[in-house]
Amino acid sequence: MNKTTSLIALAAVAALAAVGGGAWWLGMQQGMGHTTPAPQPAAGITGSATASDDPSLWTIPQGEEATRRHIRESLKAGDVDPATGRRILNYHDPMVPGKNFEAPAKSPFMDMMLVPRYAGGDAADASTVTVSPRIQQNLGLRTAPVVEGSLVSEVTAVGNVVWNEREQVVLSSRAMGFVEKLHVKAALDRVAAGAPLAELYVPDWVAAQEEYLALARLSGDGTDTLKDAARQRMRQTGMAPAHIQRVVSSGLVQPRFTLTAPIAGIVSELMVREGATVMPGMTLMRLQGTRTVWAEGALPESQAALLRPGARVRTTSPGAPGQTFEGQVQALLPEVDAVTRTIRARVELANPQGRLVPGMLVSMRLDRPKAAATLLVPSDAVIHTGRRSVVMVAEDGGRFRPVEVTAGLEVGGQTEISAGLQMGQRVVLSGQFLIDSEASLRGLEARLNQEPAPTPPRYTTDAVIDALSGDTVTLTHPPIPALKWPQMQMDFQLPPRAQQPRDLEAGDRLQIEFEMQDGEVPRITSLQRVAPEPRK
Repeated sequence: MNKTTSLIALAAVAALAAVGGGAWWLGMQQGMGHTTPAPQPAAGITGSATASDDPSLWTIPQGEEATRRHIRESLKAGDVDPATGRRILNYHDPMVPGKNFEAPAKSPFMDMMLVPRYAGGDAADASTVTVSPRIQQNLGLRTAPVVEGSLVSEVTAVGNVVWNEREQVVLSSRAMGFVEKLHVKAALDRVAAGAPLAELYVPDWVAAQEEYLALARLSGDGTDTLKDAARQRMRQTGMAPAHIQRVVSSGLVQPRFTLTAPIAGIVSELMVREGATVMPGMTLMRLQGTRTVWAEGALPESQAALLRPGARVRTTSPGAPGQTFEGQVQALLPEVDAVTRTIRARVELANPQGRLVPGMLVSMRLDRPKAAATLLVPSDAVIHTGRRSVVMVAEDGGRFRPVEVTAGLEVGGQTEISAGLQMGQRVVLSGQFLIDSEASLRGLEARLNQEPAPTPPRYTTDAVIDALSGDTVTLTHPPIPALKWPQMQMDFQLPPRAQQPRDLEAGDRLQIEFEMQDGEVPRITSLQRVAPEPRK
C-alpha cells in the first residue's frame, strides 16, 4: 500500500513539472513574437545622416568612416564634402596630434584610418580653438583689451662715488728751484681757491730779472724794443704774468715765487717736501675739486639701452641721510663687464657741501626718456617661451587664436607690443596656457615653439607618360640616384591645370621636377614636354 501511494505521488509531481515547463516555453515564445528588436546605431556616416551636424563632435569611428567615403568619392583636402557641405581642411591621426595630411588614407602610425578636419564647424577652424561659455566660466577665463599708451619708467641702480676727474688740476714746476716752505703738509688737506700752497726759490729767474731791470734804467731810442725782449725772456724762463708784473712795478729782483691754489678742493697728492729740489716739469701736487662728483652704477644691458646722456638722476646715500642729490647721466661707459653683463653709467652729481666723498655708496633713480605711444597689454597675457612671445586673442563665438607678438619693455604690469596685435583686440589674461595646450594638440600653425616647416627638397628627372587619371599621372622614369630609385613605373600628382602643358596624352616625353609628400604620391611642381628622340 505504501509503495503504491509513493508511485502515485511521483507521477503527480512529474505531471505538474511537465505542465509548468510547457507553460513557461509557450510564454517565452509569445513574448518573443511580440517584441520588436531595438535598432542598432549606425557604425559610421552614410550619406548626409550624421550623429551630429558638427563634424568636430564625431567619434573616431565616424571620422574613419568619413575618410573611407572620401577615398571612394576621390575627395581630398580643399574639396567640399557633399555630405556635410563643409570644406575639408586636412586629415590627421587623433593619436598623433600635430601631423596633418592632405589626402585620405590609412594612418602611417596606427592601425586605423585618418580622420578629416573641416572648416567652419564648432571648434574645427584650423587656426582657432573654441571654448564653450560654460567651460570659460569654470576655468575663470578673463580678457583685457589692447590699448595704446606710453610707459613712463624709472631705472634704479646702486653705485659708488668717485672723484670727478674733469675737476682735477696738476701743479708742476716750470724751472729748477728749491722748496723753501710748504703751506700744506699732507694729502687730502682742504684748500680754498687762491690759498698759498708752497714758496719756491728759483735762481734761474734772477738773471732774466736783472737784465730787464738794467734795461729799464736806460732811456733813449730803441730801449722799448730791448725792454720787450727782456720781458719775453722772463716768460720763457717760466715766470707767470703776475710775477713779471711785480718785477716791473717794484723795480726789484723777485727770486721767490708763491704757488697758490687755482681751485678750491683737496690736495689729492703731494709729491714734495720742504727743502726739496725741483726740476722743470716735475709734478709738485694734485688738487681735486669737490664741487661735483661722479657716481658710477652698474646697469643690466637691457636697462642701459633705455637711457641717454642727459637723463635726470636723483640720488640718496646712507652717508648723507635725508638729503637728495640731483644730477644727470654724463655718459654710458663703452665697456661691458663680461661676468655680470652690466654697463657702467657715469652720473655727475652736485656736491655743494662736499658731503659726497669717494667710496660712498649711493642709490640712484634714473628717469627714462618718455617713449612714443605704442600698444600695451597686461604682462600676464604674454606667454614667453624662450624663442618667441605669444598671446591668446579672444574672438567672437568663444574662439581663441594664438598670435605671435614682438614684446618690448615691461613696466608696472604692462608690456609694450610693437608687432602682432591691433588696438581694440582682446587678449586672454588667465587660462591661456590651457587654451595653448589645446592649440598645440590640434597642430595650429601659430602654436608655441613651432619651427618653420622646412622646404622639402626637389628632384628632376625625365619621364614618359603611361596613363592619365584625373590629377594623377602614371610615369616611367629612369633611375634617380638622389633617391636611390631604380627605373620604375609609378604614380605622380599633377600640378594645377594652369601649370600643365595642353593636351597631355600617353606616350608624351616629359622633364619633371617633383617633391615628396608624407603619406601621398610624389607631387610634380613643374613639368614640360621634351621633343621625341629622332628615329635612327
